Amino acid sequence: MTLDDIDHGGWRMTTSERVLTGERADLLHSLGLHRGFLRHTVRGLTDAQAAARSTASELCLGGLIKHVTLVEHRWARFMAGGAEAMESEPVDWAGMFRMTADDTLTDLLARYAETAARTDELIATLDLDTVHPLPEAPWFEPGAGWSVRRTALHVIAETAQHAGHADIIRESIDGAKTMG
Repeated sequence: MTLDDIDHGGWRMTTSERVLTGERADLLHSLGLHRGFLRHTVRGLTDAQAAARSTASELCLGGLIKHVTLVEHRWARFMAGGAEAMESEPVDWAGMFRMTADDTLTDLLARYAETAARTDELIATLDLDTVHPLPEAPWFEPGAGWSVRRTALHVIAETAQHAGHADIIRESIDGAKTMG
């Protein structure tokens, strides 16, 4: 498999007939690439396979898609409106890593695509230098803020990390690998 075989998630930005270059194009390219790696790990799986725990971890592939979708959605809300917007919707922290009987892989991937499109639009249009104070949490320095740019980089890192987790889980299911 080569990088050309991976679904890059539409990073070639054409929203509103806009062609992006420079930093915005680079951010969207990187995010799209890692989204594509993550989506590739579930290609051809059944709902049961996507819900299966194939390693010692509690993680399953569908749960990772669900988690990355929620995390990206929340950070997109942060980019647009700060911590208050990010925290304005309730979160099922434990349930976000599992597929429930009501979840299908098709639906999870559709929600991920919708979230990705919204995030891409924000990265394409927001002032990357806009800074919002971070929500209060033990893992953030008190009073710190992140720019839209820094938040986009965080979403890229989060997506890449979980794409790696997903690759290991998929290999444990049927030997398939994203690369190699």
